[in-house]
Amino acid sequence: MEHQILFHSDLPQGEGCQQLLQTVIAAALQAEGVDTACEINVLLTDDETIHAINLQQRQVNRATDVLSFPMFPMNAGDKPQADWADPATGLVPLGDMVISLERCAEQARLYGHSLERELAYLTVHSVLHLLGYDHMDEGAEKAAMRAREEAILEKLGLEREENVNE
Repeated sequence: MEHQILFHSDLPQGEGCQQLLQTVIAAALQAEGVDTACEINVLLTDDETIHAINLQQRQVNRATDVLSFPMFPMNAGDKPQADWADPATGLVPLGDMVISLERCAEQARLYGHSLERELAYLTVHSVLHLLGYDHMDEGAEKAAMRAREEAILEKLGLEREENVNE
């Protein structure tokens, strides 16, 4: 199945991330059993731009690492439905993700792992949000989401380093 990733970067270093993002997004969708071709918009940007988007869209006045804007309301474990597809493309528009490469690099240093691992983590995190996962309760929902993230990253060979707290 061919998913379409509409990739945009307003930073020169973002252009080199496209293949990793495509691989990670495809792996996350496959791990979640998504059997309908989907479209995801991805923007790689800096802290200033993600701050502005966070303020405009969520009324949160600060930069963050990743933002996810699902197109459809779903619950964790739900699958996109074929009848949600855009008739013009045949693809389900799953939603948008915005990642701050500036924050990503900071967190990679902070957590003691590679930029590749941190970018993959944020990408999987965002895909799961697009598929209805949430972590607002700090309890069972957050634990389930973290377990899915780590399982997907492990399949990609990007597991968390030992003795590192995230």
